[in-house]
Amino acid sequence: MSINLRTVYAFAREMYQKKSNARIQYGTAGFRGNADNLDSTMFRMGVLATLRSRVLGGAVIGVMITASHNPEPDNGVKLIDPKGEMLDPSWEVIATDLANVTDQELEEQVAKIIKENNIDVSSSSNVYVGMDNRYHSPRLLKAVADGVIALKGNVKEFGIVTTPMMHYYVVAANTKGAYGQPTEEGYYTKLITAFNALRGDKLENGNYRNLLLFDGANGVGARKMLQFIKRMNNTLNVEVFNKGDGKINHECGADHVKVQQKVPICMPKADPNTRCVSVDGDADRVVYFFTDENGTFHLLDGDRIATLIADYLMDMVKKCGLELNLGLVQTAYANGASTDYIVNKLKVPVACVPTGVKHLHHKALEFDIGVYFEANGHGTVIFSDNAKNLIKKAAGEGNINAKQFLLIIDVINETVGDAISDMLLVETILNHKGWDVKDWLGCYEDLPNLQLKVKVQDRNVITTTDAERICVTPVGLQEAINGAVANYKRGRSFVRPSGTEDVVRVYAEAATKEDCESLAYDVGILVHKMAGGVGPDLVHPNSCVKAHF
Repeated sequence: MSINLRTVYAFAREMYQKKSNARIQYGTAGFRGNADNLDSTMFRMGVLATLRSRVLGGAVIGVMITASHNPEPDNGVKLIDPKGEMLDPSWEVIATDLANVTDQELEEQVAKIIKENNIDVSSSSNVYVGMDNRYHSPRLLKAVADGVIALKGNVKEFGIVTTPMMHYYVVAANTKGAYGQPTEEGYYTKLITAFNALRGDKLENGNYRNLLLFDGANGVGARKMLQFIKRMNNTLNVEVFNKGDGKINHECGADHVKVQQKVPICMPKADPNTRCVSVDGDADRVVYFFTDENGTFHLLDGDRIATLIADYLMDMVKKCGLELNLGLVQTAYANGASTDYIVNKLKVPVACVPTGVKHLHHKALEFDIGVYFEANGHGTVIFSDNAKNLIKKAAGEGNINAKQFLLIIDVINETVGDAISDMLLVETILNHKGWDVKDWLGCYEDLPNLQLKVKVQDRNVITTTDAERICVTPVGLQEAINGAVANYKRGRSFVRPSGTEDVVRVYAEAATKEDCESLAYDVGILVHKMAGGVGPDLVHPNSCVKAHF
């Protein structure tokens, strides 16, 4: 098979010219931005996915078109490596360079990638492509597919899918079906079969009631949840809201509920203590929430989900009588109270890593059973081959608990955070424990916390270390933050640059809500003064007076 790279240039020149010269960078979430400017980027990522597949001997590479929790005008693209993991970091650099060259330099850049990576362009290449339900996604999917075709690769389009489904398809295909069948029906079948077997006929238990209100963020998760319901034989009573009539993620979805700490739009007034769940636009994040008898809103976020799962799995390991190393991975955004509970109550080792699922996933691989969640609700559980083999052996010897453990593994989408899979696991655990949301909430009391964004001229002036908990530059900023934190009981704060825009993210927590708000404000002022702050003034939460710079 011969490839003429002039074809790539011709495609780009005629159909996918660059509309913006602004530099973009492949980050944790791939490329994201306004959809109007992404056609050329999508085409080039189709080219890159084809080359990546050839480097890896024709293994299936996934391409997911989504902007996740971003507003509706945005879109994005990220590549999925053969084991379901994020794109290899060395290829993130290649992706960034490819996306930023001019149209005239494109042919030369592709040739450079081929040469430097010793790619056999005549070898087989296989790319799977999926998209969320944004109105511009079909156009961008075509751009990706054209990029694959330009290099004579094989492309399979899956249409509208969740991001976790795309990861599942890639792993299922590359394991020749050992992980599951690489089809939408195969995905439903694997999760539902295991869930129904675990649930049995006991649909309610103790304080647990078989009713769940589901906020689909007007995204693809709503569509797929409706498909799950059709196939579940009423084992889980789910009512779906924000099905797609409104704008994706607008005043709804996991990120909105997490940040705004309130019930999403279009959700009905539920009876007190009714379990409610929100997913984000591409269904890889999930948070729970409820309103109590006094009308007070309560959030059960990724930290809560992680502690619930870790506790349950640790108990399963003990019941099976197995020697397995279980650990939990968090980021600096994890609430300090959750970390205290995990370490001191559950006696589970905790590791802290920089923000971004790829960092958590990589660290989780160091354990036999690695549980990882970001506070935003993005996370999953990974089982080592050693863990699976020991559990299978015990099940084969007649250990009933081990047989149940194998079903638990099948409910979990190990490839990536999966909102629906995680939800099914949480429902399994709550039913098993006989817990309602108040029982779950009562495990520990969260410290009040707050996040702010401070706009700066250049986010790169902020550099960090120690899993982003310590600010290295600008020099003196960390010392100033330490001084501010010392003024508040149980105070903690850190700053980090955004991965996608010129803002610095400020996180703060303290013993009281008022102290937390004041600490966040104090640190925000320090960032604005010492890191080149621009834009609107910060307003102290307990004052009508603006802080001027």
